[in-house]
Amino acid sequence: MMVNKQPWLHSAWNDWIFILFPPFACLLLIIFFPTEFQQAEGMPIAYWLILVVFIDVSHVYSTLYRTYFNRNNLTQNRFLLFVIPLACYLLGVFIYNVDDLWFWRILAYLAVYHFIRQQYGFMKLYKRQDVNKNWSSWIDTITIYTATLYPIIFWHLDGNRNFNWFIDGDFIRFQNGNLLSMASTIYVVIVALYLFKEFYHCYKQRNVNIPKNLLILGTGLSWYFGIVHFNGDLTFTLLNVVSHGIPYMALIWFFEKKRKENVQVNSAKLYKIAFGKYGLLFFISAIILFAYLEEGLWDSLIWNEHQQIFKPFSFLPSISNNSLFNVIVPLLVVPQATHYVLDGFIWKKKYNF
Repeated sequence: MMVNKQPWLHSAWNDWIFILFPPFACLLLIIFFPTEFQQAEGMPIAYWLILVVFIDVSHVYSTLYRTYFNRNNLTQNRFLLFVIPLACYLLGVFIYNVDDLWFWRILAYLAVYHFIRQQYGFMKLYKRQDVNKNWSSWIDTITIYTATLYPIIFWHLDGNRNFNWFIDGDFIRFQNGNLLSMASTIYVVIVALYLFKEFYHCYKQRNVNIPKNLLILGTGLSWYFGIVHFNGDLTFTLLNVVSHGIPYMALIWFFEKKRKENVQVNSAKLYKIAFGKYGLLFFISAIILFAYLEEGLWDSLIWNEHQQIFKPFSFLPSISNNSLFNVIVPLLVVPQATHYVLDGFIWKKKYNF
């Protein structure tokens, strides 16, 4: 079998390390350190800081480099970039005041949609050179959606998970063994169909798309083991956050670094430093700082759960007034909600980002 030139996004090594390998690295940690990572409940504070603040929340702010820090994009899409956060806030205030559980529930489903679409987007990028555009492409699409949707369906129908997306009860759960059995059968059939298709393609074309297959395999393994097989908060967070956040940040870095080298970009000072010769450390440090500031506000004003990490915010009072609570929570959610919504625009050519 011949292996033709592969459709890497940056380079074989960079794609492998930062986009394709993260879910496999997480699974290796879980397998080789079971007592550390296969906990049924709870999460050590050090892991929470690394996974939630340094990766999950930080990846939200990496979008800034493709939007508000890039003056070309900011000028061309000014209306979109200012209306979306405003709309997210106003809609958030309305929903939160009507029902705070539904506020978190809608945000959770929006997050799930965002996570699923990212995997589909990566798959499309790695398929951009494929010659088969009909039934083969259709099977790829069905497979990547099945790899992500089946664990979510399992989560809803099983009703016995030791973790949640944001808060307890944010997913609508209803136990149904018959539907779960049917979904499991469909899952197995689609995975088998994809494997048959890939083996057939390799036999006929004498070629294999390595990054696309690794992306689909990593997606399937991380979502299945993170949600279905294991049942722990740390395991779910590790596989969910690392497999999503690191590839997203890497894609932003690869894309904007290449654009700065090839196109004259009118940009903010932060952008120029981040994509300069030695800017990677600044790129990462800046978004971690934004994430720490956001989580510090959350913890001091709302949650009061990790005060030892956010001591610089100890002077802030915890909010107890319901009226103030109802406008502050939606405000703190704006960066996250804006990231979810904007991501549906910034990778499409017609919006000129």
